[in-house]
Amino acid sequence: MNIELKAVRKLRIHWPIPLETMTRLADGQLDALESDPGISSLLDALTAAPELGGFGNYHHVFESSAGFEGFTVAEGANPTLGSIGQRTISPTFVFTTYFDDTLDDSAVHQLVQTIVDIHPWEVPVIEVSGPLSVSSAATSGADMRMAS
Repeated sequence: MNIELKAVRKLRIHWPIPLETMTRLADGQLDALESDPGISSLLDALTAAPELGGFGNYHHVFESSAGFEGFTVAEGANPTLGSIGQRTISPTFVFTTYFDDTLDDSAVHQLVQTIVDIHPWEVPVIEVSGPLSVSSAATSGADMRMAS
């Protein structure tokens, strides 16, 4: 098998998680991803998007990490967590996946809107990168588009 590079864009989502979920993940209990209602709803929504996470014969590929996100709530905000003027630290699940660079902007906008619609925060942190290259298995005559 040959490995080639193909143009993709990165989708990265920051999702708040309860401290209990963070602790379970740190303890190696990977079932915490499925048993946490928020992360489970995120994974379900993203699995329903066939454009995401296709690497040849591997579908719905994603990377994740758990960490902390900090912010200070400003006047006029309607925070899910924290109070106006208060620095808040939130345990956070960071989900990263990729989609084909040729996906049109309206489809990308719809993917982001789907996430915004289910995200618990007033202003979710969602990153969409410009094109970059990732490895892809090259097979003769195969369609190399991202597919899930």
